[in-house]
Formats: sequence, C-alpha cells, structure tokens
Amino acid sequence: MTKPVKGVLLDMVGLDRASSTPLYLQLDHQIRRAVLSGALARGDRLPATRQLALDLGVSRVTVQNTYDQLIAEGYLTATTGSGTFVAEIPVETLPLSSPPSSPRRHRPEERLSRRGRDISQTGATTRIGMTRPFRPGVPAADLFPLHAWSRLCTSALTGMGRELFGYGPIGGHPPLRKAIATHLGTARGVNCDPSQVIVTSGAQQAFALSALALLDRGDVAWGEHPGPPAGRDVLTALGATPIPVPIDSEGLDLNAGRVVEENPKLIFVTPSRQHPLGITMSLRRRLELLKFAEDCGAWILEDDYDSEFRFSGRPLPALQGLDRAARVIYTGSFSKVLYPSLRIGYMVVPPDLVDTFVATQTLLSHGTSYLPQVALSQFMEDGGFATHIRRMRVAYGERQSLLIDSLRKHASGLLEVQ
Repeated sequence: MTKPVKGVLLDMVGLDRASSTPLYLQLDHQIRRAVLSGALARGDRLPATRQLALDLGVSRVTVQNTYDQLIAEGYLTATTGSGTFVAEIPVETLPLSSPPSSPRRHRPEERLSRRGRDISQTGATTRIGMTRPFRPGVPAADLFPLHAWSRLCTSALTGMGRELFGYGPIGGHPPLRKAIATHLGTARGVNCDPSQVIVTSGAQQAFALSALALLDRGDVAWGEHPGPPAGRDVLTALGATPIPVPIDSEGLDLNAGRVVEENPKLIFVTPSRQHPLGITMSLRRRLELLKFAEDCGAWILEDDYDSEFRFSGRPLPALQGLDRAARVIYTGSFSKVLYPSLRIGYMVVPPDLVDTFVATQTLLSHGTSYLPQVALSQFMEDGGFATHIRRMRVAYGERQSLLIDSLRKHASGLLEVQ
C-alpha cells in the first residue's frame, strides 16, 4: 500500500505568485526535485489533480499539465482508476538523494580522445572574435553592395521556393559551381570542369576535407614557416605531423624541406601571396615543386586565399594551372572577398578525387547553406561579382597608399615600409 504524500508534497511546494517564472513551471520544478531527492519515494501516490489544485489555489489545468509532463519524462506513472504515482526509480541512482560524493579526479586529457587532445592544443579559438582594424583577410563591410545582395536573396527565395528548404545538391549548387569554374579559368588560370568544383563552408572546411580524405594519422605534411596557422592547426587536429619548411626569396625552400623529410604526403602552400610574408613563388620554384610532388607522390594543397586583390598588373595565375600530374587541390574563399559570415568557399580537386571529397563532405555537414549559394551564383552570372572586385581593388589600393604615406610621415626612422 502506498503511503499518503499530500502533506509532504504541500510542505515542499511553495508557489511564488510574484515571480516571473510561471506557476506551472514552479510546480514542475518542485515535484521534479522532490522525486530526484527521494523526498517522494518510488510508489508514492500523489494527490488527485482536483485536490492539489484546490490546496495550492491554482487551476486544475495547471496541475494536470504538470503531471502529464512528468509522466511523459518518466518521473511519474498513472494508472486509470488508481491515480498518479512516483515512478519506480532505484534509490541509488537518484542524484539528489545524498550529499555529492567526491568523484575520481580525471585530468582533462584523460577525458579526451587523442584527436580531441590534438584539437585542444591548437589554440584555434583564440583567433576567433570580432572584426577589428588591420585584421588580415577581412574585407571592408562598409563597401559591400548590401541592397543588391538583398534583392538577390529575395529573388532566390521567391524564384526557387520550397526547393531551397532541402539540403541542396551534393557538391554545391550547379550554377554556382559553373560560375566558379568560369571565373577561376579567366581570372586565375585554373584548369577545371564545373564537376571538379566543390562548394564548401569556407576555406577551413576545404583544408579539413583534404586532410580527412588524403592523410592518415602520423602522415607528414610540409607547411610554410612562417605560414597560415589555420592550415597547420587542421593538419595537427586530424593527426598529421606538420613539418615547418622555411621560406626564401622564391617561396617554399624545397632543399630545406628535403633535409627534414624527403617524402611528405601533403604540401600546404600559399604561392600567389605567401601568408604572412607576401612573397610570390617564382615560376622556377613552382615547376620544381610540381615535379617534386609528382616524383614522391605528394599532394599539394594550394590556398589561394587572397588572389583577387593585386594593385599592379594582372593577378598571377594559380599553381594549379601548371599542374599536369593532377597533384594539386586548389582552395579559395568568398568570405575574404565579400563578407566573413557568408561562409562559402570552394575547392577544385582532380577528377578522380571528386566522389571521395563529396562523400567526405556529406559525412561531415551535408554541404553548404543553400540560399546564399543561389544568390551568389546569380551575383556572379550578372556581373555583380566582377564589378565588386574592380571597385574593391581601387578602394583597397587607395587605403594602402594612405597607410603607407602615413607610416612614412609619422614613423620615419622607426620602420621601413616595403
């Protein structure tokens, strides 16, 4: 026979009508706590909803809804004709029934996988924050064509309707892949078919996909030193072994790299404008790098992060355009050209790797947000993207000149501007 709990329950329940917390939530929390603490034991019968509502001065609906929720979550059970009871929960599992014990202290690293430890040691989150002056890779938001972009997003919504509510095509929106391939062929000398273009959630995802698809734990990857931390951190987090290779006047120093590791599995480079030194890899060094990669079977991950902006002459062709052995994976990002939160990047992979990279991306994220892809494809097809790039080159050139003039005027003798 179950013991009466009306008095116990009323002693524990105190409803504060001045509180901003609704009465039903107060009642829910207090019954819940009484069960978890053992104050209401398993098998105890609760008062009928009508009687408890009368005792508490609330509506019966409030009590009934509370009971129903706690029954649904397994705190209470109900039997037709018999009433509502505390569920059969073993006392030893109740978290509030006794003072907290002293758990065995685990060092943080014991609670993580090896990959989790690698990720936590990269310090990647320290680079995430608000946009601020002189932060590299952040475009001028004040010059972005907001009204034109808004119209394109609205047009995509009205024109495609419910089609936009799905995950979107594997590998990216086909018109966007075609527009990217056309743009890269004209502006960057990239040799590719639209089917080789994979739309990603920024360049960072492209790095991760490359590491997951091409590297096993412990594989050696060359990286420029100094070089972009994002690429290095991804390789480290996914279990590869990054080897820093110094930069000379022509770019990545292959001879220095051979001294440390003759057979890297992957080589991460920024040949068009080395990050952060700004050096352009010479044609001679590019050809040597491609030959080296072909001979040792290494993949080259080309990060063309800043390819659109060059203030004198035409932008330099990409390393990928010289590749005849299909060893280069080319990556770029619209986030550094349009605005960071767009989170759209792209990669161009050799034809025989497309299916593997698409499968890897699908496993991780089911692709990239569909609406901005549709808007961006129209932006490129209508010529808006090319117009924006031309406008930004002029603006950035003017800002660069102003900065250099100001430094020479106010910091003369303290530093030399190259």
